[in-house]
This record gives sequence, structure tokens and C-alpha cells, in this order.
Amino acid sequence: MRKLIGYVGTKDLQEVTVSDIKNLDVINIAFGVIQDGEVRWEHPECKRFLSQIRLENPNLKILLSVGGWGASGFSDASMTQNGREKLVRSAVNIVQNYSLDGIDIDWEYPCIRVGGIDGDSRDKENFTLLMKEFRLVLDQKKDRPYFLSIAAGGDEYFTLCTQMDQVQQYLDYVQLMTYDLKGGFTILTGHHAGLYSNQVDLFPSSADRAVQCFVQAGVPIEKLVLGAAFYSREWKEVPDIDHGFNQMAQTVGNYGPPYHTLVNDYINKNGYIKYWDEEAMAPYLYNGETFISYDDKESLACKADYVRSKNLYGIMYWEYGCDETHTLTGWLRKKLDS
Repeated sequence: MRKLIGYVGTKDLQEVTVSDIKNLDVINIAFGVIQDGEVRWEHPECKRFLSQIRLENPNLKILLSVGGWGASGFSDASMTQNGREKLVRSAVNIVQNYSLDGIDIDWEYPCIRVGGIDGDSRDKENFTLLMKEFRLVLDQKKDRPYFLSIAAGGDEYFTLCTQMDQVQQYLDYVQLMTYDLKGGFTILTGHHAGLYSNQVDLFPSSADRAVQCFVQAGVPIEKLVLGAAFYSREWKEVPDIDHGFNQMAQTVGNYGPPYHTLVNDYINKNGYIKYWDEEAMAPYLYNGETFISYDDKESLACKADYVRSKNLYGIMYWEYGCDETHTLTGWLRKKLDS
């Protein structure tokens, strides 16, 4: 059975519905942070919610995800063996204190200084050593099997800055962040979470290209998890040509409305028209001025078909709080199992 993994913000743990608890295989709690070389996640109020989740679905795995966009500390902490041991020890202590099932590392991104995050060329090797240390310490705990995963940038830059052929041997699976593929760094409109690339595209990134890239880098395809987006990216002041697609906007693709807001106020409403790109297997909205890229049930069904046909590990999404309709998790479960 293909796995369904959802990122759930700490504040949203109490909001996960019983139905979604039963539909999910893994919850990644977002996020633990690194302070003074140690992982911190101090939320004793969540123990009650975690216990309730486990009562509803004893088979559900709950991991603490460490990092996220703008989270610093990985590079410095990973620079020495003592630093890696300190970081790993602090994370594993949290796992045991909260009776969690493992750790998910979301280092954005090794070797790259962006968004105010520390980085160093030595991160390439140190990332491998950090995962090795995590695997070693987690395997020493004999009370249960513990999971170790990462969230990886969904393009070639991540594989160039890591040793994925070595890293993958320490991981249970690799989650590809196949969203934000266009947006925050580009003024050219396009699909931020498209399954396939368009034939005519200056920046032909897509989920399929990411899968190929990581397989070529040495990750077994059955360890790969495809990423899906419960939020949108939007560009403003977009020329009214080809419904705004593949056009130069006056803004970059900033974060747009979450899925529930799109449903309530945007999709074929208030001047926005929904279009479907058969080549990329992705929807988009345009109102003559603003272009919005997102995932919907149709594109998620295509991704589920892809995961099953290619024998990937499963699908993960960012993030639970962006779907207050509480429909997408159940939809993905149904499509993965069909």
C-alpha cells in the first residue's frame, strides 16, 4: 500500500479530524528548531493530542520534522562529530519524551546560503555524516523501530549539494518537495507543483523531473515520496496572453491562498477562471491580471496514479492547515488505494 504523509503544524495537531487520522500513514509535526546546536520542541500541551491521535489509529507513525524554510543551525551543528552527536542526542531525547516514531530532517538547503540560513561547501559531506549518526543512534533504541526521513528540494540543486547515493541508505524514505518549483524566485508564471514539465518552458522543473533526478543520483525509486501542495502561488500584473500562462509578471510568485480559500472565493468565482494544462497535469486560475498555480483533486489524482505506476513510496503534502475543507487527505487516500 502506498503511504500518505502529511505535514501538520504544531498548532494544528488538535485540528486533525478522526477521518484524516485514519487516512494518514505518517504525520510530520512542523517544526522543531535548532538552538545552540540542539533540537528544541517544547510542547507538553501536545501530549494529550498525540495520545488521542494514537487511540484513533495505532498504526499511524508520528515524526518530528526539524527545520523548514528559514531555519538555521544545521550547517554549524553538523560541522564536527561532537556537534552532530549533540544535535542527534537532543532530537532523539524529544522523540522518546513524546513517544514519537522518528525524525524528519528538513534542511533547506545544504551548501546553500539563502533566506538568511547558514551554509558551507562542507555541508555536502556533513549532511551524509549527520544522517549516519541519526541512523546509528535511532537503531540503538530497541523498544521499537524508529523512522528517519528527509524533505529534499525538488530539483537538481539538492542532488548536486548532497551525496544522495550514500544518504539514502540511512533513510526509510526521501520526500521530494515538488512544490515551489516556480514562485518565490521567478517572475515567469507557471506551475509551482506540476506533475510534468511543459515542452516550451524556460525553467522546466516538475515532479517527474525531480523523480528522475533523484533516481539518477542513486536513490531507489521505491524510497521516493512525491510532494503535493495544499496552497497556491500567485503572480500579479500578468499580461493577458494565453490566460496568463508562461508570462512575465510584475511580481514574483508569492504565497497565494490556501486550498479552502481557493474553493470558497477563487475557483470560477470573482472573475477567476480555472484552466487545465493537459501537458503538465496541473490546474491554474487567471482573472486577466493575477495568475494562480495550485493543486486540486484532479491534479492530485494524477499524482496518485503516477506514484502507483512508478512504484514510489507514496505522497506527502504541505500542509494540513491549508485545507479546512478536510477533503484532500481523504481524496488522496482513496486515489492511492484505488
